[in-house]
Amino acid sequence: MQRYKIGLYEKAIRGTLTWKEKLLCAKECGYDYVEMCIDASEEKIQWIYRSSEERKNLVDTMYETGIPIRSMSVSALTKFALGDPDETKRSRGKEIMEESILLASDLGIRTVMIPGYDIYYGESTVETKQLFLKNLREGTEIAAREGVVLGMETMENDFMNTVEKGMKYVRIIRSPYLNMYPDSGNVTNAAELHHHDVCEDISLGRGSMISLHLKESKTGIFREVPFGTGHVEFERIIKEAWKNGIRRYVTELWDVGQDTWKEDICFANSSMRAILDKQQ
Repeated sequence: MQRYKIGLYEKAIRGTLTWKEKLLCAKECGYDYVEMCIDASEEKIQWIYRSSEERKNLVDTMYETGIPIRSMSVSALTKFALGDPDETKRSRGKEIMEESILLASDLGIRTVMIPGYDIYYGESTVETKQLFLKNLREGTEIAAREGVVLGMETMENDFMNTVEKGMKYVRIIRSPYLNMYPDSGNVTNAAELHHHDVCEDISLGRGSMISLHLKESKTGIFREVPFGTGHVEFERIIKEAWKNGIRRYVTELWDVGQDTWKEDICFANSSMRAILDKQQ
């Protein structure tokens, strides 16, 4: 019996496809589930306001294709950050977070990923950190009520680019519904920048990590680096993550218009499964 599951980041799939076509694509490339992405575009944000009928239709599509949506990335909280001193942006972020959790509950999604930003477009201050903590606490309470687990992703900014930094908030809030969701590319770049061992950093989240983003990166470059062309030590990182109890992994890559987008998805799956299979 397979002891892990591997998911596919929605934005790796061509955006013009229907949800049924996206799920079938993931299935064809060997994935176990898909991670939905609620990014900052209004088109994506509108998903959190879908009707009950539309939600049910998507659940039916999951059953029809045999591939579920089991995690959600709420990257819209980059633009509408939980710690933004601008009350309008912060309030929109809180609404997006709450509605995303409710959508996850309706769709059977287990994990909602919250980006580890107090603020992205602006300066991090004592105020932005306090606002982030306050709103993260409120989001955790909503998640606890709905039975959905929040995972904070390690990002590229100094605020939360390591598991160690994220664990501070996990310990402050102390809820089983708030944990860490490390990103292999981001923690690798942080380890290089701060001269520490990436696996030691991952080990600091033991018992509080729900999943791992498998993403490639290069020095100072955090996105859109094809698998196999960066400096992430996937074998070491996956081995450490496995040792620390992580059994759910998501390959994070993007369709940026390349003709080989589907081949890239299949390659990400096969290359990461080759490493994961050794851990079983």
